Amino acid sequence: MRLPKDRMHKEYMNAYLDIETSFEQKITIIGIYFDDGNVVQMVGQEITAEKLSELLAGVETIYTYNGSRFDLPVIKKHLRIDLEELFNCHDLMHDCWACNLYGGLKKVEVQLGISRGSEGIDGVMAMKLWEDYIQNDNENSLKILLDYNKEDIINLKILRKNLKL
Repeated sequence: MRLPKDRMHKEYMNAYLDIETSFEQKITIIGIYFDDGNVVQMVGQEITAEKLSELLAGVETIYTYNGSRFDLPVIKKHLRIDLEELFNCHDLMHDCWACNLYGGLKKVEVQLGISRGSEGIDGVMAMKLWEDYIQNDNENSLKILLDYNKEDIINLKILRKNLKL
């Protein structure tokens, strides 16, 4: 799928993207934080190639953390959209490595003093929260998961500023 060249006449901006997945490696949440401060999170059945394309119209660069090895290939596999072909994609993990900052996003945040309210939640816990939401209709688990994802995408922009990019 290709995005229209005019990108729906939106002003070009940056986006910060992070996905959550289930134990079965299905995409459960796609979170996007835009330079203009808007946060969009697609959940479960809302996640479609068409909706993602529409949301990213007007975006010039997509920032991720470990996205070149995880988020973007998973999106390509499940939604059949090659975001690396359609956008400038920048994996902040590589910039962190260049600054001798190693580990996952949460570990790098600690090293840089970037705060997080969802401390203690990681990828495995995110999958457990999704499972609890699906199996038990636990809306609180979904809320915690959405808050966690939102912190990830907002902190990507903070990380980028800390790296002076």
